[in-house]
Amino acid sequence: MSKEKAPRRVADNEALAVGTQIRGSAQKLNLVATLIRGRKVEDALNILAFSKKAMAVDVRKVLASAIANAENNHNLDVDSLVVAEASVGKSFTMKRFHARGRGKSTRILKPFSRVRIVVREQAEAEA
Repeated sequence: MSKEKAPRRVADNEALAVGTQIRGSAQKLNLVATLIRGRKVEDALNILAFSKKAMAVDVRKVLASAIANAENNHNLDVDSLVVAEASVGKSFTMKRFHARGRGKSTRILKPFSRVRIVVREQAEAEA
């Protein structure tokens, strides 16, 4: 009488992690995600650790979560993981107001973004 288990959204040799509330625009986040697409995970972690972009800190956390999911939940080999997908999208936007001269105000938009990282176990012959 219980509900059926939800089907996996990724293949058996893949694991994913999603960061849903990353403070900053999707355009800036996509610049960082482009740096790691298609790379081995250890190379991607190094790139993010030494990147000067502020968004790299949040992307590194999501990538570390995807690696941990692959290791602990899906029993994948960490040394053969590759960043298969790093997609970015918009999340919500906080609206704030700033007081201006003559009793007027200006709207300030504080955007949030989301990043979805999929890591895939790749055979050594393919790498």
